[in-house]
Amino acid sequence: MIDCRSIAKGKGKGELIVSSEPISFLGGVNPENGEIIDPNHELKGQIIKDKVLFIPGGKGSTVGSYVIFQMMKNNTAPKAIICLDAEPIIATGAIMSDIPMVDSPADTKDLTDGTLVEVDGDNGTIELL
Repeated sequence: MIDCRSIAKGKGKGELIVSSEPISFLGGVNPENGEIIDPNHELKGQIIKDKVLFIPGGKGSTVGSYVIFQMMKNNTAPKAIICLDAEPIIATGAIMSDIPMVDSPADTKDLTDGTLVEVDGDNGTIELL
């Protein structure tokens, strides 16, 4: 169990998709299918739908919160979000979209691509499954 700070309530389970780069949801993610479309991003071409997204944080326009909300409406959003340091854009998007979110994980060494995890936004924990 990895202790974190709770940002958005709920539980989400899935396979991790990990990026060392922040993501801008506005212009960087296609809300129609959950694909990373930013041509300069290391995850370009990958799908975050139904995954647990682990990123340092977000960047870009505050409209990114609404892109996350649109993804939830389209059923293309991640199952949960983990940030090293949450900022208001992603946090607001996760909260209004009921996507479980935590930040500041106490230990990140086991949070690697493809690892199955459950994020518990109610208790602020990540469980490796």
